[in-house]
Amino acid sequence: MTQQQNKVQWIYSSQNEAELEQRYDQWAKDYDQDLGQDFGWIGPQIAANILARFVQPDRRILDAGAGTGLVGEVLAQQGFHNLVAMDLSRGMLEEARRKKVYQQLHQMKLGGPLDFSTGEFDAVISVGVLTLGHAPASSLDELVRITKPGGYIVFTLRPDIYETGGFKEQQQALEAQGAWKLVEASEQFQPLPKGEPDVYHQVWVYQVTR
Repeated sequence: MTQQQNKVQWIYSSQNEAELEQRYDQWAKDYDQDLGQDFGWIGPQIAANILARFVQPDRRILDAGAGTGLVGEVLAQQGFHNLVAMDLSRGMLEEARRKKVYQQLHQMKLGGPLDFSTGEFDAVISVGVLTLGHAPASSLDELVRITKPGGYIVFTLRPDIYETGGFKEQQQALEAQGAWKLVEASEQFQPLPKGEPDVYHQVWVYQVTR
């Protein structure tokens, strides 16, 4: 196992939220190198490209679980500049700040109430965040609340976590409630082709309907 793979395992072995935050703070300065260059992390590019098909560049977009700002960087390259970042880790947000692509940065966690107004955003994107030990399926409720009716929520999920982590049930429940409708679910792809070729993601796109 490489040093970078050890870091990923170290992150996912966090025993609680405080430890997870602390470990991301420690990883922040090396994150882009470890995940981007060494693992070939392509999740931000793929998800941002999909969002850009549905959302105009002038819209207000929340990057939920922004990390070091890799998603914001891709969106900025495509003309998106009304971007807001939120993340659990202050250290990761400081790295995101240096990229100068976000208008605002907020330290917040997914899974509980978010300190944003109802319908504050035209779209939300969340890449590599909705997963076990990070943001639970219940996070989707708040993402729906803070997105305007007609707005889009774009997020990545591992197919196995979709089936076993409560996401399938939560996504279907929100649809049954009339909160959102499914627009697209991408084909499975390898988001970390160099470092974790056995891991797959899908990109889900929903439109908020209430």
